[in-house]
Amino acid sequence: MSRPSVVVVGGGISALAAAWELTGGVDGPNDTTPRVEVIEASGRWGGSLATTTFAGRTIDLGADGFLARRPEAVTLVDELGLHEELEAVNASGASIYLHGALYELPTGLVLGVPTDLAATLHFAGLTWRARLAARRDAYLPRRLEVGEDATIGDIVRRKLGRELSYQLIEPMIGGIQAGRIDELSAKSVFPALLDAAKKGGSLMRALRHSGPVNPGPAGEVVPSAPAFYSLRHGVGSLPVELVARLSARGVVLRTDVSVTALRRTPAGDYPWEVDTVHTTTPANAIVLATPAPVAGALLASFDAALDELRRIPSASTAIVTFALAREEITLLETGTGVLVPLGTTWSGDGSMMVTAITLLDRKWPRHVRDEDVILRAHVGRSDDTRASEMDDDELVTRVRAELAVLLPRFGSPSATLVQRWPHGLPQYLLGHEERVARARAASARLSVALAGNAYDGVGVPASIGSGRRAAREVLASLAISPRVT
Repeated sequence: MSRPSVVVVGGGISALAAAWELTGGVDGPNDTTPRVEVIEASGRWGGSLATTTFAGRTIDLGADGFLARRPEAVTLVDELGLHEELEAVNASGASIYLHGALYELPTGLVLGVPTDLAATLHFAGLTWRARLAARRDAYLPRRLEVGEDATIGDIVRRKLGRELSYQLIEPMIGGIQAGRIDELSAKSVFPALLDAAKKGGSLMRALRHSGPVNPGPAGEVVPSAPAFYSLRHGVGSLPVELVARLSARGVVLRTDVSVTALRRTPAGDYPWEVDTVHTTTPANAIVLATPAPVAGALLASFDAALDELRRIPSASTAIVTFALAREEITLLETGTGVLVPLGTTWSGDGSMMVTAITLLDRKWPRHVRDEDVILRAHVGRSDDTRASEMDDDELVTRVRAELAVLLPRFGSPSATLVQRWPHGLPQYLLGHEERVARARAASARLSVALAGNAYDGVGVPASIGSGRRAAREVLASLAISPRVT
């Protein structure tokens, strides 16, 4: 038999990380390395990780940074020899818009959940009811029985009350996921919160003692790292570098090609055939690093648990980036951004659409210029699709009107850019972990591994880890020992 063949379907960072691991990771290929082919339906690599030139800078169109306390992204950067490209976040802290004013967020927040009673009581943005709820949790906590899972909203609303839940916690953790805390699974999105709730007593105290916490499924934490890293040429430069390295390793890389079917073969050396419109590739194993509904559609006929993947919902978001001359804008003195609670009222139509503002040139040193500033406004949540119903001009007009209210001064931008990410963020609802476990058990029996942000976390490190995990599963199924990375 010729060497094993593995096909990776998808071209985002999870798929590319899987191909890197399949071809030996940091050690590179050897005699047992399988033939690897990566097939991507769109015309470019990297998924939501991409860069463009804007206002004389190279900026990211998707994630502009990644958690440094999760090791997967930093490890990959180091393996690629790009450690000198790492750029630590240049500032800390943020503000939140409450009751028509901006307030600097209190210290001691863990993904938005307060853990420092004194800091919470002194936070001017809260009403006396919210302060009373925080004090009650510290000295006379409400009882709460939780089973194997609960929504984040079920936990924090019972323990800390509605105001802290929706005015402080949801803007942060809900913003990361583009979802609602009343729908998001604590087990899948915020396992430390579920563990804290199970301990009983004060939720704030239990969470304070839980150690460093990252969003998403539980994983390794590097406590001594800075909060965030980026790359000097943008996070979107990472997939570009990976593609170049994979090409040098002999990986077959195909863009603008859609996989139309995955077929089992009755005989021969290769149990799979991966069909596109014009080609068929034989494979011993497959890594599916596509959105969950695409994976479900390709695998639905093989097992009902795989068909369930089509029912993992997702949220659409958009980012509007502005450049303004410094005399055209007034910002708060500190912090890298502003959070805006959902349902925030203002003088315009409906509630505000903007959910957060990121001050890019304050966050990353490479973006600093004397003459202007750049910032981005985030819109879109799982239950707010207003942005998708507007064209770019309408969206920019609406966002500019809201920024003029949210910021002390917001004048005339010198440049504007709209980036949309339709169905870009999977929603981890109750039962998500069990659904994924059932699907992975079924796919493993077929020598298919699942990877991507629908399964192991939505951030860049989690996506990289998901791809490499899938590759190790495939190598094990082929009886090829993966390197330890």
